[in-house]
Amino acid sequence: QVQLVESGGGLVQNGGSLRLSCAASGSIFGGNFMGWYRQAPGTERELVGRISTGGSANYADAVKGRLTISRDNAKNTVYLQMNNLKPEDTAVYYCNLFSPLWGRDYWGQGTQVTVSS
Repeated sequence: QVQLVESGGGLVQNGGSLRLSCAASGSIFGGNFMGWYRQAPGTERELVGRISTGGSANYADAVKGRLTISRDNAKNTVYLQMNNLKPEDTAVYYCNLFSPLWGRDYWGQGTQVTVSS
């Protein structure tokens, strides 16, 4: 089993910044992908971006240039640096880990990010 614990959400003004963290623990073996999804009220969960163990990252078009994913493999931790936040970024942000070894996704409990206009 893999557990994911997120931190760093909150309320920020339009144009502000936040940094989310997600620490993974448990049966983490081999390469994996860690990343972030988000879900606003009345919408489906969508990919924000994810990063491989080797450091290769990809992002949704809506966040390119404003949000940056990084990871510390020694700490099994992934970060999401969010700059120039907009009200449309308001959502619950979920940490995700996909393990090719186990062939499944793991999810954190979610953290609320609210951007006021």
